[in-house]
Amino acid sequence: MSQTERWLLPEGIDELMPEQALQLEALRRTLIDKMQSWGYQLVIPPLVEYLESLLTGTAKTLDLQTFKLTDQMSGRMMGIRADITPQAARIAAHRLRDQQEVLRLCYIGNVLQTLPLSQGGSRNPIQVGAEIYGHGGPESDLEILQLMVEIITVSATGTSILLDIGHVGIYRGLAEQAGLTDEQEQHLFSALQRKSLPDIEVLLASYDLPASSYTMLLALAELNGGIEVLARAKDVFPEANDSVKQALSTLETIADLVQQRLPGVTLNFDLAELRGYHYHTGMVFAAYQTGTSEAIAMGGRYDDIGEEFGHGQPATGFSLDLKNLVVHNLSGSTKNDPISAVWTDDIEQQQLIEKLRNEGEQVVYQLTQSEDASRKIERQEGRWLVVETGTQIRG
Repeated sequence: MSQTERWLLPEGIDELMPEQALQLEALRRTLIDKMQSWGYQLVIPPLVEYLESLLTGTAKTLDLQTFKLTDQMSGRMMGIRADITPQAARIAAHRLRDQQEVLRLCYIGNVLQTLPLSQGGSRNPIQVGAEIYGHGGPESDLEILQLMVEIITVSATGTSILLDIGHVGIYRGLAEQAGLTDEQEQHLFSALQRKSLPDIEVLLASYDLPASSYTMLLALAELNGGIEVLARAKDVFPEANDSVKQALSTLETIADLVQQRLPGVTLNFDLAELRGYHYHTGMVFAAYQTGTSEAIAMGGRYDDIGEEFGHGQPATGFSLDLKNLVVHNLSGSTKNDPISAVWTDDIEQQQLIEKLRNEGEQVVYQLTQSEDASRKIERQEGRWLVVETGTQIRG
């Protein structure tokens, strides 16, 4: 690498400049306070863990996203976390399992991923998340949705939000009813994710399925739209098994609750949305802001998450990238311009500077003649005063 290239960062690794970093830090504190006001306890898991712990259970799906290294003290393999959610589940199942029946945890921290989640995305997000453990009903799903919307609204006031909701139990139940092998299920899963009807038709025709299963699986890709999609699905799935009908019933309940509690949010239901299919067990969702094509937050239900740690329990939660919020919603600075001060040994000037800084002002000593500012500390009529373009402000 040439000398002129040494400053370049690896692809997908980014950093924040002063204005963004300042806003991120202010937002971080605001979001922690918001989540704690809902009863969520803050946890700070370690950046690295032994791989056996970090990639346990459903977290095995993070294997390819996890940077691995050897612990020089023990010789064991460790991983740099790619997602804090499994760590929070470990804490809930192992460290806090006897604290209370329903446990609410939140977190904010850096993660590192081998590949970005989307083209041009960051590989070093700052992940914000909240999780509810110990409750399996739609009330906890709604609470998570409400909190997520509040978190987004705090950082992007005036922005309309669209919630895209699905349920992995629908496809899982239909695949089981059709008797698909693991390989067939995976091939059809990939085609559904691409929303490729020709590929779906070819695959289903090759599987030699009962007519009812063929019809229901083929219809799945087109069950996408407003709340009316749920009524259409009931018409399309009259012969579906109980697990599919229960999943639809859950989505209907969630739709009613969201319309009551979040009337300003637009709802979209995509019954072929299988985000986190090998990780989630129930409802899955993603939040979008107006004018964006990429989800700004996502989550869902992942019951029995702590089973590998000896305490399986229902769970639901969401997460988002705090840096992404800041970059896409960077507002103009709300702070006043810095105040410039010439370096002196005058104790009265130093007292004024200390007073201004305690009041939240930014006071910068002028170390060179080229430095300039719209506000300055000047001595006028025997007193040190803050002046702007020759006009006295305060002393």
